[in-house]
Amino acid sequence: MITEQSIYSRTEGWIKKSNNNLGQKAQLVFLFGNKDLLKDLQLIEYVKTTYPAAQVAGCSTAGEIYRDEVFDSNIVCTAVFFEKTRVEIAMERISMMGDSFLVGKKIAEKLDTGNLVHIMILSEGLNINGSELTKGLNSRLNNKVPVTGGLAGDQADFSETVIVHNHPGEKNLVLAIGFYSDHLQVGYGSMGGWDSFGVDREVTRSNGNILYELDGHPALELYKRYLGHHTANLPASALLFPLSLRLQNPEVSLVRTVLSVNEEDGSMIFAGDIPQGEYVRLMNASSDKLIDGASGAAEMSKTSLGSSDPDLIILISCVGRKLVLKQRVEEELETVREVFGDHPATTGFYSYGEICPIKPFEQHCELHNQTMTITVFKES
Repeated sequence: MITEQSIYSRTEGWIKKSNNNLGQKAQLVFLFGNKDLLKDLQLIEYVKTTYPAAQVAGCSTAGEIYRDEVFDSNIVCTAVFFEKTRVEIAMERISMMGDSFLVGKKIAEKLDTGNLVHIMILSEGLNINGSELTKGLNSRLNNKVPVTGGLAGDQADFSETVIVHNHPGEKNLVLAIGFYSDHLQVGYGSMGGWDSFGVDREVTRSNGNILYELDGHPALELYKRYLGHHTANLPASALLFPLSLRLQNPEVSLVRTVLSVNEEDGSMIFAGDIPQGEYVRLMNASSDKLIDGASGAAEMSKTSLGSSDPDLIILISCVGRKLVLKQRVEEELETVREVFGDHPATTGFYSYGEICPIKPFEQHCELHNQTMTITVFKES
């Protein structure tokens, strides 16, 4: 596997960060960038002209990652040449959130053929129920193939997210990259670093990913009580207080974060399901614990890769982490590089949700929020 990377900014144009003469050879190009830039036809055409044989796949972000740097209004371009791996891309349009399960199932059906070793998802970030999307994927893959990826971002504006597949970015798309090989190793890990506080609260009324009541009271009312002066910045400020969702297995919990709020009925729409009858707790975090969580995710993904050192690392971290870390945000990227060293090409983005199995070596994917999720690739 060989990679090369470039960065586009409005002030300096395209700057090549590494050059391995992949122009005619690259089969896959990742583009993570500012929403408006990804909708610019000329910029996408430049990438297609530079890598004419490659499929171009990407999404808008809440921050673009290159090595241990974070950008907010750029495009990070990573071209990849695989010597012994075939890449296929499937895409579905999602018209309404209720179609999330079906979209996941359809995408898996398109890719689930012989020699499939991994799927990476880049999804619409707002008009999607990430839990149902992963359930649809799992229903077809039947725990045979691991899936990682994330939901596109839009800074913390929650206005519009876009997906790129060989054309300028469009909203309401879900894209899946299938990797087929006997020689590709893929490792993955996901970890948060958030702490729950307060009492368990029963989900007394919900519908899928729409939460109406906790302990018989409007959910939005409870959030506003804790947010105080941050209430005016909803829904973005709710990222500072995600929910810990306790699953039937008391040793496992998932984090859920807010996508939007409804002032009229006091409900909140989350990136994934909040099942009625389950219990949740509010969460918060310190910068140090989030950075430790990123290090833990790196160690987890390194363990699942085995003894090999990766050639490519894709980091997908939640926008909520970025809001908490502020000026220290690059420290969570630095701690990842401390685990893997300087050799692997590193890219990724800040997201509205992350997709990954809960544990290494498992192949049942889940939607996560507020985590650092890492996927590492090595071709042997």
